[in-house]
Amino acid sequence: MTKRNKIIYWISTIWLALGMLSGAIVQLLKMKEEVDMFTHLGYPVYFLTLLGVWKILGVVTVLIPKFPLLKEWAYAGFFFAMLGAVFSHLASGDGAKEFFGPILLLILTVVSWFFRPADRKIISVNQ
Repeated sequence: MTKRNKIIYWISTIWLALGMLSGAIVQLLKMKEEVDMFTHLGYPVYFLTLLGVWKILGVVTVLIPKFPLLKEWAYAGFFFAMLGAVFSHLASGDGAKEFFGPILLLILTVVSWFFRPADRKIISVNQ
């Protein structure tokens, strides 16, 4: 892995982790703005707890060494959660301001996944 790719990986991964962790905290605390947004989007409030816990588990999984299969699941979870957030805001008629955060986290997820080091990838053996 080149130095450039390693820098891209760690910058995107740290920003992804911070974004997901801050979102998880807001969701677990059930802050009024977050509850109002979820209600506006048509989701039940208990969904905040579920997403918050999953995001924290995903952040831990992406940051710790080893466990490449779990990392794939965490990245997939981040990807689908943020893609779902973007489409939920679009379907609700929200403006660009509301889906800027999810789009940014979606991009960071893809960049972090793409530039991850070899020891954080699932290695397939062709027979």
